[in-house]
Amino acid sequence: MGSNPTPSAMSTSAGTDGAASRDAHGDAADGAPGEVEPDVTPMARALDEARAAERHGDVPVGAVVVRDGLVIAARHNERELTGDPTAHAEVLALRDAAAHVGHWRLHECTLYVTLEPCAMCAGAIVNARVARVVYGATDPKAGAVRSLYELADDPRLNHRAEIVGGVLADESSSMLKAFFAARR
Repeated sequence: MGSNPTPSAMSTSAGTDGAASRDAHGDAADGAPGEVEPDVTPMARALDEARAAERHGDVPVGAVVVRDGLVIAARHNERELTGDPTAHAEVLALRDAAAHVGHWRLHECTLYVTLEPCAMCAGAIVNARVARVVYGATDPKAGAVRSLYELADDPRLNHRAEIVGGVLADESSSMLKAFFAARR
């Protein structure tokens, strides 16, 4: 469900659990300047991908994988388009990124996604050894990296990713809310 949330599930809050909460300008939720400004450009690219999903009737979620400052994969939800329940933007982008680098370990990569990943996608993040995850809108009903679970940085697992939430959250959330409002 992480890439197919209910309309009420989308939020621009990155949580208050002590994790790095940042606003769309890269500033910490408490107003302190953040180091997230470089994250805005790839997140804007993920938003472009989300718009592409919407054009073919999929929930507008986009994902981008960056390695060494370069975008190596960019995808969007394709569940409706392909009939594949696993065709979440994150999973598709991770598959493309692995093909690009020539192996499944993405430990030098950052995944940017417009909506907090679901449990399936958080599992893929851990299994791919993604170094960092940056997301836009939180998903309090299905989010699995901060909201409901903290799978991607659970200390009991063999890999932990750095998690940053709330980058371009308003834009991400607005797109999702408009998508669902149009379908009512």
